[in-house]
Order: sequence, then C-alpha cells, then structure tokens
Amino acid sequence: MGILAEIISSLAGDAPVKEVRIGPFWTAVWSRRCGLASTTLTYEHHGSLFPVGEAGNLTSKSALELSRYAASDSLIERALALAAVNSLLEVDPTRCRQANAADVLAEWGKDKRVCVVGHFPFVPRLKKVARELSVLERRPLSGDLPASEAESVIPEADVVAITGTALINGSMEKLLALCSPGALVMVLGPTTPLSSVWFAHGVRFISGTRVTDPALVLRLVSEGVTFQQLHGRGVELLTMEA
Repeated sequence: MGILAEIISSLAGDAPVKEVRIGPFWTAVWSRRCGLASTTLTYEHHGSLFPVGEAGNLTSKSALELSRYAASDSLIERALALAAVNSLLEVDPTRCRQANAADVLAEWGKDKRVCVVGHFPFVPRLKKVARELSVLERRPLSGDLPASEAESVIPEADVVAITGTALINGSMEKLLALCSPGALVMVLGPTTPLSSVWFAHGVRFISGTRVTDPALVLRLVSEGVTFQQLHGRGVELLTMEA
C-alpha cells in the first residue's frame, strides 16, 4: 500500500463536500474543514478524457469519494484527492508547533549537505547556511538541477526536503527510497497531509498548512493567489516532528 493510500485508510469518518475551488495555483476542498493542494495542470488530455470528469457535480459527493481520485490519470483530479484528504484530517494540535518549514530547514541544514525537491521561495536563504545545496526541479530555474538527477544527488544529502506535490505526480515513494538511512527527511508544502503515517516511512518532519478561515481562503484561491500571497491570510503553518 502506498503512503497516500495509508493516509486515506487512517482517516476518521467522512463528510459532505460543501465547496470546491480549482484555482490556477491552488485547489481547495471544503468538507469537515478546508484542505489545500497544489493545482497541477496538464495539457495531455485529448478526445473524451476531461481533466475533471465529474466537473459540475463535485459538491454532490463526499470528501472520501473525492479522495478516490488519487488513482486517477488526471493530475488535476489527483490534486482534488489531496485537497479532500486534507479537508478530512484531524490534526493533533499536541503534535504540532507553529513553524515555517524554511525556519526548520535553516536550523537543521546549517553546514550540511541539503537537497530540496521543488524550488521553494526560501532557497536563497537556505543557500546561505547550507554547506552544499542542491535543488531538484521538473522545470528547473537558474541554478536548479533537473529532477532526473535525483538518484545521484539525494543519497548523498544529510538533509532532504521533498515537496508534498510528489504525492500528486506519483514520485514520493521513489524519492523517499533514495534517502540515506541517516538523513533527516522533511515533507513540506500546503499539499502535505499532516498525518503521523509519514513517520513510519523515515520522515522526521512534516510541514503543512491548516486553513483557519475557509470562506476567505476559498475566495483567495479563486482570485489566483500564490501561497506567498496567501501566507497569513486565513491559514497557519504547522510542523509535526516524529
């Protein structure tokens, strides 16, 4: 069973879907609470295959029904599944602290070999404190390495931070398997389910987002906010440690 399937199996109960928003950068599902996931666009759909096959009927479903999109061939439907999972998660506040992933990585990555999967805004800050920083990206920016270099870079890293969107594109298990047994591993980003299931897979820190004002966040998602614009507006950043 994959990690996402384990997380879905661990969910307590179900809830009807109140709202769904698919913005250019974020997808939101509001059921028991509001969950976010990164909108992953693909232009590979042709013929009778639609990016969201049941578009227009999503609010007639439950969050668990949307979570079944995790097995979809459509990346947008997989993002819907992650947002639905995050909308159902019961986050244990005693296991969390309000902390930005950037702060945790800057602390634990100081003078270490650090690999970040996904280009995050904190990369320049981390570059100043890490002994060596490698950024793997499917669409590399200046200074990044292509994702195809993962097998040569990740095993050599002391600290590995993996974007939660790897659950959407199906690469998470492979990336975790590449980590050295002694490496400190973090999974981060608003897509990341704040579930203790991660800790059985060698992950030390999970850093995600809890929506505190669903109505505001839904509006902002529809208006096309990036996460930097969303930060501090109806969301809080939480980190759990094994």
